[in-house]
Amino acid sequence: MYLEHFGLREAPFRITPHTEFFFAGANRGATLEALIYAITHDEGIVKVSGEVGSGKTMLCRMLLEKLPASVETVYLANPSLSRDEILHALAEELKTPLPEGRGHHLLRALQERLLEIYAAGRQVVVLIDEAHAMPPETLEEIRLLSNLESSRHKLLQIALFGQPELDERLGESGMRQLKERITHNFSLEPLHRKDIAGYLGFRLRAAGYRGPDLFTPGAIQLISQASEGLTRRINILADKALLSAFTESTHQIDSRQAKAAIRDAQFKPMREAPAKPRTWIGLGAALLLVAGLSYLAGTQHVEQQASAAQAPAPLAAPTAPVPAAAPEPAPSSGPADNAAPPPKMANRPAMLTLDERIAATGEWIRASPETRHFIQLLAIDASARQEVERFIEALPDALDRQVVRVYRSNLSGRDRIGVIYGEYASREAAEQAMRKLPDEVRASHPYARSVAKLR
Repeated sequence: MYLEHFGLREAPFRITPHTEFFFAGANRGATLEALIYAITHDEGIVKVSGEVGSGKTMLCRMLLEKLPASVETVYLANPSLSRDEILHALAEELKTPLPEGRGHHLLRALQERLLEIYAAGRQVVVLIDEAHAMPPETLEEIRLLSNLESSRHKLLQIALFGQPELDERLGESGMRQLKERITHNFSLEPLHRKDIAGYLGFRLRAAGYRGPDLFTPGAIQLISQASEGLTRRINILADKALLSAFTESTHQIDSRQAKAAIRDAQFKPMREAPAKPRTWIGLGAALLLVAGLSYLAGTQHVEQQASAAQAPAPLAAPTAPVPAAAPEPAPSSGPADNAAPPPKMANRPAMLTLDERIAATGEWIRASPETRHFIQLLAIDASARQEVERFIEALPDALDRQVVRVYRSNLSGRDRIGVIYGEYASREAAEQAMRKLPDEVRASHPYARSVAKLR
């Protein structure tokens, strides 16, 4: 109705997910890159949680488009499937010959089909939407499916998408075994006000709009408050506000149209958000690139003496030695107020070129045991060399630059450059060090990985 009035090709704020309208800001694009990396490089279950209307289904659809061609995807959007029905759904999607009978016969046939796909050099990923509404026995079947493996690799990668109730269900005692299979936890947080302004502008321009900003700051503030940052609510309110402006023959949406949209929508407040999300374990890599490399400008790496007792200190990279840092005090209930200030810029070792870092890291990978672990900070397309250099330069002085390493790899089928940090004896030690990073760094999904994954 209002398309011609605003010079639009199509409706900009549809609530059905259309991937050409995917907003990469507010960590959405970064989370997508992290999910792709986690799914193609690890063998645990991946979980994505978020409120109703936070963009989970859109993210799921983007995964279907962006996963490498070597990945066969199965998308299950029906949460009411029984354990037998989910096996049949998988078998049908993977073109598995159905045997006589049910239960273990079907599971065996499915395993044989997965082995055929694996032998052909392909990977199978199952994306399960609305997982929070699945019956307990179906969730248990998902756990059993995650056990299917060849002599060396898992045959099925599983990603669960669900509302916060999924986290609550996984906290139940009967779900403990499934929860322990989850190696990556992502959370879609509501958009902040500044993100909402960018989101509205992006959607309008994706729909063909070429004029000045339509929404005034006052209108954006009202939409931000009423929507609570949830993209579905933002879409509904923005659409109603555009319609209101059209009926008034105006070309700008101000507080009056925003208030009319809010009254018409009649949204009720969502549940109270938790004070802090659970620790996110993911890939910092693409996240930092898309969400803004300046994320880490204030990052501090805090490796307490307690964790040092469990894992050796990170090995020095092949640069000039620097003095060892003084041991830090034992952790307390609050922040360490008396921590030593970070070294000044002048105390940094001479910066290596990117190619020198890649060569040195290649030697480190070849010499290190496969069981060693590190923290992934960045992973982006290999063509973005300048972005990598800016990212390294922006790292805080508190990080030991002798253990900031850079690798180049095409193991995922895409030529990528990664920035990694530290060396730890086990995944647990790496994750313990990762948990001590500031909230803004952990929110960017740093990721514990093993050296074996780079070979």
